[in-house]
Amino acid sequence: MPLCSFHLPAFSALSLTGALLLTGCSSNAYFVDKNDLGDLNSAMSRQQADITFIKQQTLGQHQFLIDQNSADTQRVLDAIREQVEGPECPPLPEVETCAVNPQPSQEDSGRMERLNGKVIVGEREKFFLVGPSLTYEARIDSGATTSSMDARDIRRFERDGQDWVRFDVPVPGSEGELKTLEREIARNAKIIQSNDEDSERRAVVELQFAIGDHQQQAEFTLSDREHLSHPVLIGRNILRDVMLIDVGKEFATELSKPLPDDGDLNN
Repeated sequence: MPLCSFHLPAFSALSLTGALLLTGCSSNAYFVDKNDLGDLNSAMSRQQADITFIKQQTLGQHQFLIDQNSADTQRVLDAIREQVEGPECPPLPEVETCAVNPQPSQEDSGRMERLNGKVIVGEREKFFLVGPSLTYEARIDSGATTSSMDARDIRRFERDGQDWVRFDVPVPGSEGELKTLEREIARNAKIIQSNDEDSERRAVVELQFAIGDHQQQAEFTLSDREHLSHPVLIGRNILRDVMLIDVGKEFATELSKPLPDDGDLNN
């Protein structure tokens, strides 16, 4: 490019020429070359990439150190937990308990099931009559009000001012053998036969008996049951609050051994 032109007096041309040589007036003196600018941008881009890489490396190392520290801490806690024994509670003192209604041994106990404290019986059960020590087959009948016992040759008499009765009971398995018993009359029951308008007064006595390992004293009406299927009938006066009938069973109980005698039962 041409040098700057100035219209000055001739006498100062020499001085101006020196000044221009010292300062210069070329327009290129205040701009960077395009090639140099491109190199500068490339350098700045590389620096920015290096900074980003270094930042990522630093963050990765920082996270690695955090994870490593957490793992070391967990290993220390696990080691402490393994070494520390858990607390042990002292054993509870043994409390002495009292047996309530202990069950008899299998050798002495009769077979018998209970539900809610009641004996489960079938339609027929073995019935042991205490006194003469005779075992009968009894029919269980919830329709009968009072239990009944087969009695023959019933004779009333008075003893010490009280009404008594003498009667014979059959011996099971024998050919007409009878045993004679005497009992005080507890009361008299008025029986009206369905085919007879006349009523019959029957003596009611208390007899001791056992069914399974259940032992009891209860009232029985004395009547001749020779023509009936069973010599003993168990009615509601015994069943009530004591026994439950399972109509699908027979002989659900088994008499205990040894069998009771007159002094074994409580009135």
